[in-house]
Amino acid sequence: MTAEAIEAGPLAGGPSAGADGPLRIAFLTYKGNPFCGGQGVYARHLSRELARLGHSVEVIGAQPFPVLDEGVPLTELSSLDLYRSPDPFRTPRRDEYRDWIDAVEVATMWTGGFPEPLTFSLRAGRHLRSRRGQFDVIHDNQTLGYGLLGDLGAPLVTTIHHPITVDRRLELAAAADWRRKASVRRWYGFTRMQKRVARRLPSVLTVSGSSQQEIVEDLGVRRDRIHVVHIGADTDLWSPDPSVPEVTGRIVTTSSADVPLKGLVHLIEALAKIRTENPAAHLVVVGKRAEDGPVAQAIERYGLDDAVRFVKGVSDQELVDLVRGAQIACVPSLYEGFSLPAAEAMATGTPLVATTGGAIPEVTGADGETCLAVPPGDAGALAVALSRLLADPVLRTRLGAAGRERVLARFTWKQAAIDTAERYRQAIAARRPSA
Repeated sequence: MTAEAIEAGPLAGGPSAGADGPLRIAFLTYKGNPFCGGQGVYARHLSRELARLGHSVEVIGAQPFPVLDEGVPLTELSSLDLYRSPDPFRTPRRDEYRDWIDAVEVATMWTGGFPEPLTFSLRAGRHLRSRRGQFDVIHDNQTLGYGLLGDLGAPLVTTIHHPITVDRRLELAAAADWRRKASVRRWYGFTRMQKRVARRLPSVLTVSGSSQQEIVEDLGVRRDRIHVVHIGADTDLWSPDPSVPEVTGRIVTTSSADVPLKGLVHLIEALAKIRTENPAAHLVVVGKRAEDGPVAQAIERYGLDDAVRFVKGVSDQELVDLVRGAQIACVPSLYEGFSLPAAEAMATGTPLVATTGGAIPEVTGADGETCLAVPPGDAGALAVALSRLLADPVLRTRLGAAGRERVLARFTWKQAAIDTAERYRQAIAARRPSA
């Protein structure tokens, strides 16, 4: 349903939840693509598990709209969708403008900035205030925009997966010249807003101890306001299946964009080294292939066009089978706030090679026990670990089994939903006036 169609939603007029009763949750996500980036995955799986616990969850999102499971309604709070394929950075027609927020969105894009966290927050704040009394709690999925400050009619809980200032810092370090540095600074201008907003939030959730420390250091949020709630894999979907044939030499990775943070260029370099001795080795990348940039240049430089395949838009089942059929899954990131791809690959029993960037070791466990771990940004170390695992089927079997057991014990969406709901109740209790 669209935001404009809602006068009084199905939750309107219902009683506020008691201490242990079902909650009425507004879940905000300014980007919801579940196939590219962690925010959409988080929105889909957490909302589903909250609904299974008996709560009423309404996701309020913008393009790309999230894909949700049965029982979770979506309210479309549309942007102008300025970055849509196949015409990103488009200029809207005059009749597309609806109000001043649209004008801000276009003006920010025209001047090289990224407007969506601000403009979604303004639309969401307006929408929520018009529906005062319909929700017990509002959960913001890392928008951190000015429009969500003030009284929204219900307590606000905010998830910060990791500070985007980390992405900004890494991209600036990789920038080739002053023009690129200026472009990066302008694009990430919204992080100044996110810092200011984060410091005013009463309740912040994050997905790892590493991210908690980054939020304290980069955003200046008080540690006592930040609560770690681990996320996880859908272990029913991401599970072993011996009937899926193993593809000799297949290495699989997930990379939502050609940015330094994801470390894909180092994996390409490692693949080139591996193939000098193991020509069957090849890479499948879950994500969009960039026509230019460091990864495209590396593929061309090493002559790897036939050894690197990009896939996107596949179904859940196709994606899981792709990982099941790989001899190795790899997470080459320089930094991750959690790493869902690591947890999901481990849940299938596929052995993992991963860097030690950010929170990745919190997910993957100890080197040699549940994965092979290498320093971030080190193509040589990646090549050694991948070659070792490709050559050792006994090690692959042992690491794969241990990895799945780790995920089952620590990282499931059901437990994430239980822990998140408890934080909702604490936020609601803190907002109630003292007796």
